[in-house]
Amino acid sequence: MIALLLLGIFAGCTGAKETGPSETAAPGTGGEAQGPDSVKIGVVLPLTGPASSTGNDMWWAAQLAAEEINAKGGVNVGGKMVPIELVAGDTETNPDKGVEAVTRLVQQEKVDLLVGGFSSAITYADSVIAAEEGVPFVITGASAPVITHRTDIDTSWFFHHCPTSDDYPYWTLKFVNEVVRPAINEKFGFPEDRKLKLAVVYQEGKYGAGVLSGVKKALEENPDWKIELVAEEPFTRSETNFQTVLTKVKEAKPDVVYPATFINEQVPLVTQGRRDVGLNTIYLAVEATDDPDYYSGVGQWGEYSIQETRFSPYAVPKGPIAPAVNKFREDFKAKYGKYPSMMGAGTYEGVYIAVDAIERAGSLDKEAVKAALAETDLPEMIEAMVGGRITFTEDFRESKFQLYMSQLIWDDSAGECRPKIVWPDQLKEQDFQLPDWYEPGE
Repeated sequence: MIALLLLGIFAGCTGAKETGPSETAAPGTGGEAQGPDSVKIGVVLPLTGPASSTGNDMWWAAQLAAEEINAKGGVNVGGKMVPIELVAGDTETNPDKGVEAVTRLVQQEKVDLLVGGFSSAITYADSVIAAEEGVPFVITGASAPVITHRTDIDTSWFFHHCPTSDDYPYWTLKFVNEVVRPAINEKFGFPEDRKLKLAVVYQEGKYGAGVLSGVKKALEENPDWKIELVAEEPFTRSETNFQTVLTKVKEAKPDVVYPATFINEQVPLVTQGRRDVGLNTIYLAVEATDDPDYYSGVGQWGEYSIQETRFSPYAVPKGPIAPAVNKFREDFKAKYGKYPSMMGAGTYEGVYIAVDAIERAGSLDKEAVKAALAETDLPEMIEAMVGGRITFTEDFRESKFQLYMSQLIWDDSAGECRPKIVWPDQLKEQDFQLPDWYEPGE
């Protein structure tokens, strides 16, 4: 059912429906005893607090997915077609509130499944409730591997549909070594074997620590990369003044600065780094910042910085998913007045992944749905996947994405920077550029 539904949505056709023994019995016409009246999905996200912009984007994307599925007849649960009902669980960008939100969704709202989760620290705390209560959780916005790698609870209920903080440091630093380092050496006449000097500025907590750990792991496992870590500076979550931290970083004379931040932190960090501290370097950005609010917030100070991502509101990678990406972007904008963020895209897919598992399970039995999630094998939707399929690894139930790097270039017509894909070669729109104002570490 879900595969046919995706074909109907992404190819623009009317869509075919599978039939079942009781499918003609619509909800409310006497068929209730044979099955549920709806599929209740709890969406875990920060609708208030510092990350509310991201949370609202996730909520809108989940609503769009549910509306598309319901418009095609709903979810086939053991032969009965029922609608999706979404219930929001506002974490308020706070671990304690996240626990309260998931507890309410599971114990009071009696949701059949959870989707979402933003911030590794919050999800680390609130996912405990899902494990204890035996509720499947498709996690689309918490990247620390510890979410599914921990051993103190039963993580078999968690399915990690977002790159981990082991994944994206690897691809980001691979790009830096292959593209940025040679460009610096060539422009400034450095020897080809000169090591690039890297500084990491990271948010204190599981997320930032996860990115820093991923950086060190990538460098350790790839000794042929000519990259040297010269600084690692933590900052308090939701910090707004980065001048002290960035002054320390500047003293380390880095060639590139890699912040592990959220949008509300990345904007002031880059702005203050260039405008106030004079740290005229290439700033990298983790995928969580690929949001329209980041482009409007960072302004011209963000020009020539690098955005690692799996989905961009303003860049569409070449390949078979391009039509689906464009349709999702335009449908989202038509409904909500803005383009979606990367976090919205992941949550949109999370709803479809959940529905596919329920339909294959043939019921809302949570053990059966969990088993079906483990066997997920869907064609990639609006985010490019390794091998072109959405699957979960056997060990830690992680899906694997084809990540790409964009460079922010000023766009006069938009009055903001816009991303241009610069790596990998099969997806790139233009070459990486070193700006005239760039200053190397030494």
